Amino acid sequence: MNERKLIQVRDVMKCEFDVVDGMTTVKDALLKMKHVETKALIVRKRHANDEHGMVLLSDISRQVLIKDCAPERINIYEIMSKPVITVHADMDIRYCARLFERFHLSRAPVVENGDVIGIVSLTDMVLRGLCAMWE
Repeated sequence: MNERKLIQVRDVMKCEFDVVDGMTTVKDALLKMKHVETKALIVRKRHANDEHGMVLLSDISRQVLIKDCAPERINIYEIMSKPVITVHADMDIRYCARLFERFHLSRAPVVENGDVIGIVSLTDMVLRGLCAMWE
């Protein structure tokens, strides 16, 4: 019998991601983005009992660019999604892909012990995960 290699979310996630405060303006958030491949910004918790938020570049496009709003007048909290569906770092990517399909997600924060340690996308799971299964 052919045994499949277990590929976990931690094996394919991006560890470099940008974190912003909800009160940051869209302009400042975009100027502070460090990672060229960033398509999402994680919004930090305000306090211990809060939840993380997330803003996709597509959210900024739909809610700022298309509506011709001034990015220096819109705060991240106005356009972010919160709470967001998160995935555990040790989750099998096949289950993660099913979760993404069920909830129509393209990416999600990866958490371990309540902290965001990365971001995983469908692209990561397909390009890094499937290729790793054949090695």
